Amino acid sequence: MTKPSLPDLLHAAVSAVGGTERPGQVAMAEAVAEAIDDNSHLLVQAGTGTGKSLGYLVPALAQGERVVVATATLALQRQLVERDLPRTVDALHPQLRRRPQFAMLKGRSNYLCLHRLHEGVPQDEEDGLFDPFEAAAPSSKLGQDLLRLRDWSDETETGDRDDLTPGVSDKAWAQVSVSSRECLGASKCAYGAECFAEAARERAKLADVVVTNHALLAIDAIEGAPVLPQHEVLIVDEAHELVSRVTGVATGELTPGQVNRAVRRSAKLVDEKVADQLQTAAEGFERVMELALPGRLEAIPEDLAYALMALRDAARAVITALGSTRDRSVQDEDAVRKQAMASVETVHGVAERITQGSEWDVVWYERHDRFGASLRVAPLSVSGLLREKLFTERSVVLASATLKLGGDFNGVGASLGLAPEGTTGDDLPVWKGLDVGSPFDYPKQGILYVAKHLSPPAREGGRSDMLDELAELMEAAGGRTLGLFSSMRAAQQAAEELRVRNPELPILLQGEDTLGELIKNFAADPKTCLFGTLSLWQGVDVPGASCQLVVMDKIPFPRPDDPLMSARQKAVEEAGGNGFMAVAATHAALLMAQGAGRLVRATGDRGVVAVLDPRLATARYGSYLKASLPDFWYTTDRNQVRKSLAAIDAASKAASD
Repeated sequence: MTKPSLPDLLHAAVSAVGGTERPGQVAMAEAVAEAIDDNSHLLVQAGTGTGKSLGYLVPALAQGERVVVATATLALQRQLVERDLPRTVDALHPQLRRRPQFAMLKGRSNYLCLHRLHEGVPQDEEDGLFDPFEAAAPSSKLGQDLLRLRDWSDETETGDRDDLTPGVSDKAWAQVSVSSRECLGASKCAYGAECFAEAARERAKLADVVVTNHALLAIDAIEGAPVLPQHEVLIVDEAHELVSRVTGVATGELTPGQVNRAVRRSAKLVDEKVADQLQTAAEGFERVMELALPGRLEAIPEDLAYALMALRDAARAVITALGSTRDRSVQDEDAVRKQAMASVETVHGVAERITQGSEWDVVWYERHDRFGASLRVAPLSVSGLLREKLFTERSVVLASATLKLGGDFNGVGASLGLAPEGTTGDDLPVWKGLDVGSPFDYPKQGILYVAKHLSPPAREGGRSDMLDELAELMEAAGGRTLGLFSSMRAAQQAAEELRVRNPELPILLQGEDTLGELIKNFAADPKTCLFGTLSLWQGVDVPGASCQLVVMDKIPFPRPDDPLMSARQKAVEEAGGNGFMAVAATHAALLMAQGAGRLVRATGDRGVVAVLDPRLATARYGSYLKASLPDFWYTTDRNQVRKSLAAIDAASKAASD
């Protein structure tokens, strides 16, 4: 039987989802198939509207090996499993003569734990009653959530938190879920045979396509114990997020509250002398943390070093004691012991990591108004880890709408551990970058306006000229504005002032409702504006007339006092590179490309991306940042932009009448 051709398969899949075949999608599918055949790697930039998911799913399904697809957002995971994969498998079945199986796999804490649900949570002494279902009054929000979870457990097939609608609070979910460290293991658990997490793992082992998230991919790479089934092809979608997700998983944290929880959980399971040693160490650590000032610790202060060594040694003694003592008087002893062990091992691990002091780690203090002080440790870079763990033994495809920064793929490639494109060497992964463009006509559909006449943003203090400019632009656009701010404080200040200045344009502010509700309400009414910070730069998909002006208050460089970013910048400089361009400018370019991508989501969309920071037009790095953005028509003429916005507003009103 002749092998079906890739264009025929792609045509069948695109027809099945009611889409239109795009040249960029065809080019992408061919490049993905080639990378899989050559066992090489591909970085592919595919703009919004390309049909990126089918561009990698069709060649991946056609080649017949097991594929893992890792995404950054729950929304895309759901879209793949509930819409794209079922339709694509059905469409390809007649030509492939097989029906590839697919499954979703997440970390254990995403699944309902039947042991926790039925046996209750091992409670800390100060939390009072043992059974949270009894302790939480049915009339309270927590009580209602827990009762709903109990009912849901009888009807759900997956036990996956994301299948529960409406959702429940993190506090309620924590009562019915466990981390992998707290899990008793299927063979020791009375509910092992019915376990939702184990069932998900079994489905993944049998599937041809496993859909997971970046965090689980990072755990699989870092922890050495395989979580994902063996696979020949890895596709990382939303790949611009991968480095920050892997860094997050590789970051350790210690807080006095967390250490005290480990003390309480283990005290009743070990002898008094060992328990007292950990208690004393916890008190010493808490005293040091009371005086902690935010910022990087280039060397570990003596008092902190002593406190950490005491914690490490005491935690080690508790771990040894926990492994060798039994106490039948403790209700549900195995679960209590497992939870205590998980808490103490985390404390031991982080204390030991900081005490050992690797030159590749960055250590810093943080302070939160609500949570107090924390001590954190993160890798200076994850590029070596990614090169070693990601790009050996399988073909990797990394896809995103924003991978090409400043005109090439080398910046993102370097962060992933890849040498510049075309470099050859014994241990160097072979890769190529491909930009398949976008189906949108950016110069005709959008304007990039830089407000060159404004004063540059200062670190402190308000920017009254920026707010004046923003108010005028919003008025010209008739609302329809997505305001992307570099800090939550700036978003709040702008919302407060502009709500007073222009009350007929409603302003929604991130944090005042769930993100989903805010986006839904923003899309529903063209006059409404939405202001917010980081998650809005990449999480908003509102095609049509409700989003015709995207405003960035300033270039989103990392904060100068961000310990990890400044340490990375310094390391590049010490190695002879340009730290500002490699770290700060790359970070800003990625966010700006994502933010600008909110404007044009469909072929009929029109609008303006306004950057209220003159440095984009005047600074030397401005051309690098502009080269990372869609190819909009560019202007610094404020009158021209107001006329264009007014015309777009008038056309939208006429179309809706």
